Amino acid sequence: MTEIDAKIDALVPDWLTLPDIAEQFGIEVTRVRQLVKEGQVIAVRRGENRALHVPAAFIDGDKIVKGLTGTLTLLRDDGFSDAEMLEWLFTPDPSLPGTPAQALSENRGTEVKRRAQALAV
Repeated sequence: MTEIDAKIDALVPDWLTLPDIAEQFGIEVTRVRQLVKEGQVIAVRRGENRALHVPAAFIDGDKIVKGLTGTLTLLRDDGFSDAEMLEWLFTPDPSLPGTPAQALSENRGTEVKRRAQALAV
């Protein structure tokens, strides 16, 4: 969990609170907190009350977007911070096209993972 700067807040179009995600998934908020702690999604503190928020693009109905958790693991292994991962995921990449987060939501995770692996080289 990290604080968020204005640049990243501007890159990410929509956010969900942990209770919103818990409701969508049909689970307790404590389980969503566990998903954050396990690194399956990134949560940041934002807004007036500094509540934890997850980019809405990371959620697909009642589950985490396919390929997201593996991509986050690759980026962490490359030494990325949560803020750097968010910036990378939501910055347009002309070779995809779109952002890596969009590509993941469109089931193009293999392309995104290749790019994440290339960052380590």
